[in-house]
Amino acid sequence: MRLDKAIEAGMGMSDDSWERHANPWSVWTRLMSVPAFALAVWSREWVGWWSLIPIAMVVGFLFLNTRIFSPATDIGRWETRAIMGERLWLKRKEAPLPHHHARATFWIVAGSSLGVVPLIGGLYWLDAWATMLGVVMMVGGQLWFLDRLAWLYADSAASTQQG
Repeated sequence: MRLDKAIEAGMGMSDDSWERHANPWSVWTRLMSVPAFALAVWSREWVGWWSLIPIAMVVGFLFLNTRIFSPATDIGRWETRAIMGERLWLKRKEAPLPHHHARATFWIVAGSSLGVVPLIGGLYWLDAWATMLGVVMMVGGQLWFLDRLAWLYADSAASTQQG
């Protein structure tokens, strides 16, 4: 099973939770979970084992995030189109993406994923610069990825209307 499909299955994503995840509040708060997680792990320096509480809170929020917001109401919102594009991207084996989107999303994900290396190193050695580099690479890459997915959704919607 592909990692993205395993994560989707593990999160228990139903049609309803996807509609809730497409709410702009869900998108932006989920993006901020990367720096929140980094800060929670970093807090071990100040509070020791008590840092497990904020770490668990961030992980719990990630699970609840797709369930606590109301369903998206405006498909014109960039955030909503991005999440609708994510659903198309996740189904790329069943319905292949246009070549230009498939190639671009591959490289964006690959580049963004490299941010895990400095993030883990920075959190392990409590190196602020490495941690910030990892967070910026991951969040920046995720924003770029979401923008590409919004474009994918727009292209898909336009081709559906034309066909």
